[in-house]
Amino acid sequence: MSIAKQKRSKFRIEKILDTAESIIENSGVESISIAKISEISGLKRTSTYKFFQNPNQIKKLLIEKYINEIAAELDNKNGDIYTNEPSVVVLKCTNIIYEYFLTNNQAQELILKNTLNPSIDKSSIHVLGKSIQAYVDSNIKMPTFFNKDGVFRVLAQIILSVFSLNAKEDGALNEVGKIEAHRAAHAYILNWIEQSKEN
Repeated sequence: MSIAKQKRSKFRIEKILDTAESIIENSGVESISIAKISEISGLKRTSTYKFFQNPNQIKKLLIEKYINEIAAELDNKNGDIYTNEPSVVVLKCTNIIYEYFLTNNQAQELILKNTLNPSIDKSSIHVLGKSIQAYVDSNIKMPTFFNKDGVFRVLAQIILSVFSLNAKEDGALNEVGKIEAHRAAHAYILNWIEQSKEN
């Protein structure tokens, strides 16, 4: 594929994703369709189908984009606090993820308030878990866990699950969700710390 063709393809994919985000913002996640995206973006339907055969593929790429952005936020802010108190570190970590969703309504609609279909794939959870692990490790010395990667993948899922429940119950993510996510994540980490001491 020529460089010019690659650039055109990249431009069209970005246009499709931008249009999908606009639809989420204005009409909701369920309104995403190939026909609607083609109509709003001005792209031919065959051009849209070339990259995405169904709306779920578009949603999946957006979910991946949002999770990568959250991971980047954590990576950019790790090492910015100095404490050996797990509660504070987990709170700061939870707050970074919370602030991302608070300022990105489309991510909140697609990941938290929507009954996920498609669900967040394993690779995205792995990316988020690794960034949470790096954030925690850069601020406090954690014991060596058995399957540390798995521990932080579960921690990522705990935070997202509590946020999702809060957003669905209250209509939007709020402080209650942040407090409960911190409480659940902190309890989970403390449990692993205690287990590591016993071993």
